[in-house]
Amino acid sequence: MPESRRLAIVERMNLFDNFHKARVLVIGDVMLDRYWWGDVTRISPEAPVPVVRLRRDTFVPGGAANVAVNVAGLGAEVILVGLVGSDPEGESLRESLEKKGVSPADLIESGERPTNTKTRVIAHNQQVVRVDREITSTLSATDNRCICDSLADHVTKSDVVLLSDYAKGTLSDPVLQEVLKRVREAGKPVIVDPKGKNFSKYRGATILTPNRHEAADASGLDPESDGLVPRAGVQLLEDLDLAAILITESEEGMTLFEKGRKSVHYDAAAKEVYDVTGAGDTVIATLAVALAAGSGFAEAARLANIAAGIVVQQLGTASITREKLESSMADASAA
Repeated sequence: MPESRRLAIVERMNLFDNFHKARVLVIGDVMLDRYWWGDVTRISPEAPVPVVRLRRDTFVPGGAANVAVNVAGLGAEVILVGLVGSDPEGESLRESLEKKGVSPADLIESGERPTNTKTRVIAHNQQVVRVDREITSTLSATDNRCICDSLADHVTKSDVVLLSDYAKGTLSDPVLQEVLKRVREAGKPVIVDPKGKNFSKYRGATILTPNRHEAADASGLDPESDGLVPRAGVQLLEDLDLAAILITESEEGMTLFEKGRKSVHYDAAAKEVYDVTGAGDTVIATLAVALAAGSGFAEAARLANIAAGIVVQQLGTASITREKLESSMADASAA
């Protein structure tokens, strides 16, 4: 084995060893992902739709909660801040988080909103339909204040702040401004998985992780135009004064744009794709943990790409673990 390759492997293993020292604060739209598993044997006589005979149901954390599960799975300490409703789904989410090693202690119970819940009906390993229960309107002054008040100690005690925006209302303008203000004062990096066409609200962040279509919308470019990713990456990097931006491109991999450096493209790592649910959560979580452990943007993006390739080969909302990532890296090094 060439010496340069051996040293790279050693450095990566040292980085993995630092994962347990990393502390990541996750703020965003937490959800409960509920799965109803069954079989289809006939079409309904009432309408041309399949009749699913329910066999079992499962619950897993979704949205920002799944991001937190990914962070914990990589061995880092995670603090999760988000809103849940005063409802059975909120209790199920808390229980699911505890089973995954994430404390629900900092979740804030809202008396005005239900727990964001996505119910997926799965038959013969295929999704038949999804039912969403959510409120995406502006947060009340009370909910805004509760979230902002909870940030006082968490930001200063964290190595990286991660904002998981699913456009469900948690990351309102007041909350975003308060977070970014505290992050600047504390000198901590902030990573954002953005939503919407107006990325200017994230100005002050360190790195954003939009997908191809989100980057196109935010930069005002045609998503089908030639050279979209390089043009959008450079434009957003400059317009938002970011340190870096990582644009995910589904089966085409992802591209990192870093201030003062040439862009780096990473080919998709997955051999087969079964379900992309939660892949974006895995990307940003891996990126955050790697950066918190002392990695640079390029190595963190490379690890995030490999981690995403692992979870898309699983059905349903999946998460990464340090063991899976190390195993995949070892296989790649041996190839």
